[in-house]
Amino acid sequence: MDDVPDRIEHTVLGPTTTPDDVRGCLDEAIQYGMRACIPPCYLPLATDYANVTLSTVIDFPHGQGSPDATCHEARRAWNDGADELDLVCNVGRLKAGEDDAVREKIAEVVAAVPIPVKVIVEAPLLTEAELHRVGGLASEADAAFLKTATGFSEGGATVPDVELLSNYLPVKASGGVGSWAEAKAMFEAGAERIGASSGDVIVSEWREDQDESGRDW
Repeated sequence: MDDVPDRIEHTVLGPTTTPDDVRGCLDEAIQYGMRACIPPCYLPLATDYANVTLSTVIDFPHGQGSPDATCHEARRAWNDGADELDLVCNVGRLKAGEDDAVREKIAEVVAAVPIPVKVIVEAPLLTEAELHRVGGLASEADAAFLKTATGFSEGGATVPDVELLSNYLPVKASGGVGSWAEAKAMFEAGAERIGASSGDVIVSEWREDQDESGRDW
């Protein structure tokens, strides 16, 4: 597997993220051949600074904005240079059984922009039945990916969650993936992408593994 770096979204999204933090993330993304995921306020900086495939987050971190406001945010992010959007699902509405509202909001955001939309489902907060429901709803709304977690709630990506969600859409495993061993487990479970603040570590360890084993893994 020789495309691991391109399947890593090197991430900096914390509440104290500075412009220098974003530049550092982009420098590492360039150095290691990765994508990047950054806050939307820094998209103009990022597009001027480096030629890196950029994701940004929308309605982050709780997914509780109105559909109109979220669509406006999505269009602004696209106009500012985002290549992909990571949209947070409203977990409260999902748990309340308001499936139509969950589906419709995702569909409105998908329709608002001509770029892929990943739906962050906060898997650690959901039951198995709720994971099946949200996977189906996101698929019906024409989302491009499911993403396991924001990294700012309880827990992160797990192998069982990735296996389940990958039955519905391609999966971005995010939250707590900090090593090549952990990333490899997610890929083997069906993940197509990894979102991690330790993308540089993952790629470095993957390269070492390749050198030692003489094989793609």
